[in-house]
Parts: sequence; structure tokens; C-alpha cells
Amino acid sequence: MTKYIDGFVLPIPRKHIDEYKRVAETVAQIWKEHGALAYYEYVGDDLILEGTRSFPDLINAKEDEVIVFGWVVFESREARDLANLKVPEDSRMEELIAPLTDPSRLIFDAQRMVYGGFKPLVL
Repeated sequence: MTKYIDGFVLPIPRKHIDEYKRVAETVAQIWKEHGALAYYEYVGDDLILEGTRSFPDLINAKEDEVIVFGWVVFESREARDLANLKVPEDSRMEELIAPLTDPSRLIFDAQRMVYGGFKPLVL
């Protein structure tokens, strides 16, 4: 069967990357419990290629932010859709996400996140 992925790119303040990582590790486990086959997040390291638009430019990253690029693998779009219903209802998610979205020290700004679901093209 063909796999399906959700992909995302977001900025995180450099000073909060360790806190974000701790939360993301637990979030990854929750996604896997609800159907994800794999969950990955990487921090940008080499983001500029002459002649192309960069991730920092795309999401208007600030000097003090790092870029996180991630993807979640599912067996199918149907499995992804089901996980997308279950994960937000998981009581652990609110506890984890609330500190990251605290307006007084915003770590995760969903308005600046780029997201999409993708079906295979080349395998």
C-alpha cells in the first residue's frame, strides 16, 4: 500500500529549541499511538540555495529563530485523517501545547507554520 505524509515547516525561537524538542518528542509518541508509522523533525542547518526561495524567507523567520522541518508518515490518507481526528482530542496534547502557545512568550506560532498532506510521486 502507498504511504501518505503530512509535512510542515515552522520557526522556533532559538532560546526555546530545547523546550520545543522535549514537547515534540512526546507529541511524536502520541501521533504514533494514533496511527503514525513514523514522525520526524529536523532543525535547519543549510537553508540557502542561490536562485531559490529559502525556508526562512518563506515563513519570515527572525534572526533569533531556527527553522524546524518535519513530516509524519501514515499508511494512507485515511489513516492520516483518522489520526488528525484523534490527536487533538488526546488530553495530553493540550497539556503539552499550552506552554508553547502562551501569548506572553510565544514559542509556537501556528500562523507562521506551513503545512500540507502529500501523496507519493516518486518512490
